[in-house]
Amino acid sequence: VPRGGPADPRPAAVVGAGLGGSAVAYFLQQQFGPQVQLDVYEQAGVGGRLATVTVNKQQYESRGASIHALSLHMQDFVKTLGLKHRREVPGKSAIFSGEHFVLEETDWYLLNLFRLWWHYGISFLRLQMWVEEVMEKFMRIYKYQAYGYAFSSLEELLRSLGGDAFVNMTQRSVAESLLEVGVTQRFVDDVIAAVLRSSYGQSVLVPAFAGAMSLAGAQGSTWAVEGGNKLVCSGLLKLTKANVIPARVTGVSLHSSEGRALYQVHYEGSEGQGSAFYDMVVVTTPLHPSRSNFTFENFEPPIANFPGAFQPSVTSVVHGYLNSSYFGFPDPKLFPFASILTTDTPDLFFNAMDNICPVNISAAFRRKQPQEAAVWRVLSQQPLDKQQLKTLFRSYYSVQVTEWQSYPRYDSAKSLPPIVLHENLFYLSGVEWVASSMEMIAVAAKNVALLAYNRWYQDLEKIDQKDLMHKVKTEL
Repeated sequence: VPRGGPADPRPAAVVGAGLGGSAVAYFLQQQFGPQVQLDVYEQAGVGGRLATVTVNKQQYESRGASIHALSLHMQDFVKTLGLKHRREVPGKSAIFSGEHFVLEETDWYLLNLFRLWWHYGISFLRLQMWVEEVMEKFMRIYKYQAYGYAFSSLEELLRSLGGDAFVNMTQRSVAESLLEVGVTQRFVDDVIAAVLRSSYGQSVLVPAFAGAMSLAGAQGSTWAVEGGNKLVCSGLLKLTKANVIPARVTGVSLHSSEGRALYQVHYEGSEGQGSAFYDMVVVTTPLHPSRSNFTFENFEPPIANFPGAFQPSVTSVVHGYLNSSYFGFPDPKLFPFASILTTDTPDLFFNAMDNICPVNISAAFRRKQPQEAAVWRVLSQQPLDKQQLKTLFRSYYSVQVTEWQSYPRYDSAKSLPPIVLHENLFYLSGVEWVASSMEMIAVAAKNVALLAYNRWYQDLEKIDQKDLMHKVKTEL
């Protein structure tokens, strides 16, 4: 219900149609109502990094594809859109050091726990307690958002969930934090390093908060969307009836009309260059010089460049026969693992590999046996050369390589990017510097929509409130 004060915003623009762009379009419409005209600019294709590749007429997720069970916004999108969870196909994992397996998963859960205890003593328990404590506090965000509270900076958001301790967790490494709670160096080197290499392609020097999110995903139950995770993006955009414009946004310039900010979005499409005016703009593509040449004009003070670089990562989807003897299994029939994580060893040329299932899994589907040709996804820093492919595979039919700047290089920036760039101009992807996961982006999208709404109607009681835990309890 629009209150007194400014009229509803005229059209709003969203730059990018990945998960961030489609989620923020959906949440903006939820806040402002169906009368808000939404233009979503996307040059490459809806879904952004949630892309698929086709092997033998089947589609496979080309990158990190699992969603944690506690991802409440993602769960909600799937329910709202009538999508389904993909059937789980169980498989065992192991951690490889380049020489041998340092940790192997067995069929029997209790035996696994026993192995972890035997190898790592109480470290395993301390890790779980640490991750659970972070997650429990993080889960407060859903309650705050349900009450319409928003935060104007990533620091404020973190502080409201876990105090200064959460803010500090973006500035110090996961290794440091875990050693402090009594996890051993050996456990950090063997297990934590492997999980972070497979998720972020980086070492145990990533910030503690990003590390905790990634470790929560590694030990919880995870799921994926039947038909591909990118269906969430196209589904949300259809649901909001957003107008998707196939063009690359080159910049935003500021004008004012009737004393209010008006933003001119400049873009390049197949028809050439164009521009349009908006009351509100949300940028969901990274604004780092290495990633985009995006210009802001007429802003005073000027909108600064964003520090920090991105981590190049390479996904190779290989259809072929695993060379199991490289992993110490001369007989491929005996190779028991569906996914292989790796420790931080100089000679290892890949971060992780897994025997992947298609995005549509029929009831009859079974995972390929290790002696059969299967589809493997190999994550690495550099493209694999012929020799490296020969090391991992006895022979192969096809290799499809996707290179991307997928994650922030966490050691490259000292401070978190802003959310508010100007009155009604917002930046969403800065959240990846806190942690990069689908749910983190959805949480940030809802925050931006609430923030835009509360600022538009000058409802300052709902922005950056202190002691929210107490407020929310009393509102109950």
